[in-house]
Amino acid sequence: MAGERVLVVGAGGIASAWFPPIKAEELQVCGVVDVKPDVARERIAAYQIETPVFATLASALKKTQPDFVLDLTVPAAHCAVTCAALKRGIPVIGEKPMAASMAQARRMLRAAEAHETLYMVSQSRRWTGQHATIAQAVRNGVIGPLTTLNCDFYIGAHFGGFRDVMASPLILDMAIHLFDLARLFSGADARAVYTKEFNPRGSWYQGNAAATCVFEMERDIIFTFRGSWCAEGCHTSWNGNWRVIGAHGTLVYDHDQEPRGQVVAGSDGFNRALNDACLPPAAMPYGGMHGALREMLAYLRTGAPPQTECHDNIKSLAMVFAAIKSARTGRRVAVVA
Repeated sequence: MAGERVLVVGAGGIASAWFPPIKAEELQVCGVVDVKPDVARERIAAYQIETPVFATLASALKKTQPDFVLDLTVPAAHCAVTCAALKRGIPVIGEKPMAASMAQARRMLRAAEAHETLYMVSQSRRWTGQHATIAQAVRNGVIGPLTTLNCDFYIGAHFGGFRDVMASPLILDMAIHLFDLARLFSGADARAVYTKEFNPRGSWYQGNAAATCVFEMERDIIFTFRGSWCAEGCHTSWNGNWRVIGAHGTLVYDHDQEPRGQVVAGSDGFNRALNDACLPPAAMPYGGMHGALREMLAYLRTGAPPQTECHDNIKSLAMVFAAIKSARTGRRVAVVA
């Protein structure tokens, strides 16, 4: 039996991460849209997909009847693509970040509400077993009430291209992943942030490639992020190295290894006796983009809302733009979705 019909918008490099799960789920690609049709043809040929190629979304929407749209365009195009599909009542799953500005993100949210149609963002790191295990442990009270989250992210990333000339490459292009993980791990939303952003000596970026952020979260949780995209040597994981602290214990997650932790076992002594934390692995049969795609399909088939539906994901995006505003004003800034 053939699966749902998907219209893919954007055939750049990120499409290579999406076509394998699309094929694994036996979905019908009813069309691919790209401003460079030859690139789209090369991409679908590489995955042995036979489908029409369109130069514009408007022409594709006229000639196809997709069950949902997969938006793989650049962030600046997300708003136009998503709103065009939502106005036709077509659900959308899009790549992160949700939008290139909060104004665009709010426009997309209003379009989803006005047309009563789902829009979700693929925040791919949510579908990682270790991340789900940490969130499960915190939720189950393994380390007691959460007090603190610390994330270090240090990579010497020589991209070349547009990132090298962005004003805030680390926060705008990367930190959304780590900020969203902080919300996943804690089950709390950000309320305010203070950011110091800078460009270290020796940086090959024009803009500020390093930052320290202090977020005030719900339930009096403090989340600190320290990061740099021009730190040579002793790199962290691309998922960041984490310390998650509760009133009765701590979890540590670094270099993509299985999370580990210790919890208080006694009530006496300068340093309390500790036991290793029990961290049953959370079930995660489908990772990354495949996990996001499965949540979209679950919605289409059962109505189950995805965890990164736009009303939720805009809260992670708001952390990004509040952090940038704080860096530029030198002030504590409220995080407002």
